[in-house]
Amino acid sequence: MKQESKPIHILFADDDIDDRFFFDAVISALPIPTTLKIFEDGEQLMKNLAKNSDNLPDVLFLDLNMPKINGIKCLVEIKKNKKLKQLPVIIYSTSVPDNIADLLYNTGAHYFVLKTGIIELQNVLHFVLNRLLEKSFVKPAREHFILIPASDT
Repeated sequence: MKQESKPIHILFADDDIDDRFFFDAVISALPIPTTLKIFEDGEQLMKNLAKNSDNLPDVLFLDLNMPKINGIKCLVEIKKNKKLKQLPVIIYSTSVPDNIADLLYNTGAHYFVLKTGIIELQNVLHFVLNRLLEKSFVKPAREHFILIPASDT
């Protein structure tokens, strides 16, 4: 009898209501057991991480451009904190200039994912979640940091 795997615990911080809706919908449609907690800004996220630093999620998807505390500041604080620094962080945003990508990579983000369509998001989430399930989720070399979502078309 196959043992049920423990759900992958995901945090998602994004101030855009449509992005939150689509992310949740795509996660819910995947055949991988997950739990998802969503935050509307970086301040809510950081308060939650501080309160739950002994029970971290498996991965954090983090938007760069949020009110109160932006994604870069969140990433810096996470990676400076010895209780939080092992948390895999995937930046999820509309664009990333090379100098910002270098900063994010050097600060400790695992990947950068460009916000595109639903199919591309589904493919990226499937890739990431499968790596987490297989315990093979590692930070790539810089040239593979930006995940270019492939569509099925």
